[in-house]
Amino acid sequence: MTDLNYIKSLRVPTIENPLRILMSACLKGIKCGYDGTANGEYPSALKVLQYDTVKVSSFCPEEYSFGSPREMCDIHGGTGMDVLNGKAKVLTDSGKDWSEGMIKASEKMLEIAKAEDIELAILMDVSAACGSQVIYDGNRFAENKIYQIGMGVCAAQLMRNGFKVISQRDYASLEIVYSKIDSAHTIKTDAKDHHGIDWYKEYFNV
Repeated sequence: MTDLNYIKSLRVPTIENPLRILMSACLKGIKCGYDGTANGEYPSALKVLQYDTVKVSSFCPEEYSFGSPREMCDIHGGTGMDVLNGKAKVLTDSGKDWSEGMIKASEKMLEIAKAEDIELAILMDVSAACGSQVIYDGNRFAENKIYQIGMGVCAAQLMRNGFKVISQRDYASLEIVYSKIDSAHTIKTDAKDHHGIDWYKEYFNV
């Protein structure tokens, strides 16, 4: 669940001192997905790139450790935090154990976040690396795929070290971000973060 109070507390940046954001590389349109694409286009994230009051650093953890194209991977037996604690594994759809490589990628992402002194991360939700609210529980290609509430390995690494993470589907949070980086932006009051949408509430019965 996103921390709206933190998002609201973000400073108003300037061109001279832009808001420092770390973004999943695919959200910027970089072709680093498992199939060699950018996983589609996400206007909610791309909008951030339009402003000179933002400095965006980007990184793809999975490409860093496994290259692109590559197999698809998901977390089995827990969440990203469990992987970091040695209690769950990252497995490819063919059964390869990528846990060690994903942890190394999360450490590299953390290194970038610290070096750039980021103030917010905007990451690709549902990803075994970057998911911040929802991830798959096991293989996404299973006949009856299952979702779970939780973070991917790299998002968990950032959060564990004090960085705030939202996803491209956290529209309420992003509306606040837009208002910080663009004084002319009017916040859409009906926007909802991922955990506020009907699908999330119905699927997880919350």
